[in-house]
Amino acid sequence: MNKTPRLAIVVPCYNEEKALPITADALLNLLDRLTNDALVSGDSYILCVNDGSRDLTWETIEQLHSKDNRLKGISLAHNRGHQNALLAGLMTVKDRCDIAVSIDADLQDDPEAIIEMVKKYRDDDAEIVFGVRSSRESDTWFKRVTAHGFYSFQNSMGLETVYDHADYRLMSNRALNLLSEYGEQNLFLRGIIPLIGLKTAIVTYARNPRVAGESKYPLSKMLSFSIDGITSFSARPMRWIFLTGASLLLIDIIVALYVLGSYCFGSSVAPGWTSLMLSIWFLGSLILIAIGIVGEYIGKIFIEVKHRPRYAIEKSLLE
Repeated sequence: MNKTPRLAIVVPCYNEEKALPITADALLNLLDRLTNDALVSGDSYILCVNDGSRDLTWETIEQLHSKDNRLKGISLAHNRGHQNALLAGLMTVKDRCDIAVSIDADLQDDPEAIIEMVKKYRDDDAEIVFGVRSSRESDTWFKRVTAHGFYSFQNSMGLETVYDHADYRLMSNRALNLLSEYGEQNLFLRGIIPLIGLKTAIVTYARNPRVAGESKYPLSKMLSFSIDGITSFSARPMRWIFLTGASLLLIDIIVALYVLGSYCFGSSVAPGWTSLMLSIWFLGSLILIAIGIVGEYIGKIFIEVKHRPRYAIEKSLLE
């Protein structure tokens, strides 16, 4: 790219009053270096998205903005979750930048990788650059195994996801405009963005500890996020229900033939309680699981057809 691009760094924030001053300082220093090296234009900026925080996150954004107006902000009227907050930020900067980088406020994703992302955009014409962790050695054994298992399961479901990539990425203005055409309410940006189809690249980085505060993604939220990702992009679990039912029907036919043969040859015996109860509980569990999976999809349809706004911006500091 010959033109020096205007960069917007989008930072979703939920209860990050402790981390924000550290994050803002690191990102503003990075902007200075990018500008001095003529990698981005001097009117590049940071946009912090307050996702209905319960602490002083918005007040902190206001204070930081008053000190340096390159740090801008919007505040959502309610807590809408990480994906909606990130989308709100990306759609806000869509017409105000040439490229946008999304990064979490905890700075676990190394900001230095942004330099390489910009170079990939400028030198290799990559319009989407994924930040990918170089290793998971800092994770616990449980988190490492479950994360890789989740990525493998997603791929088996037909999702086009990038291994060890969260929501740390660069997107060109054209990619942002194409993203704006995706109207689903159940957002899973890690699955949507690879579908855009523009030229992509990968930048690897080492994961850092949080600069301050606590993780906003406990195991329960991660499981919910995983379910949303799978049910929003694949109907294969519904097909599995059908195949399980067909397999059980085949087993039932075989057992019926065995029982009928035993009866005809006079060797039938009274059924035992153990086998009867195990069969009832097993089939009952399968039925409830099947109903639950179908319910997930019906719930998704219910939410989509209402077509409610995904977020509402209450306050903004964009000048």
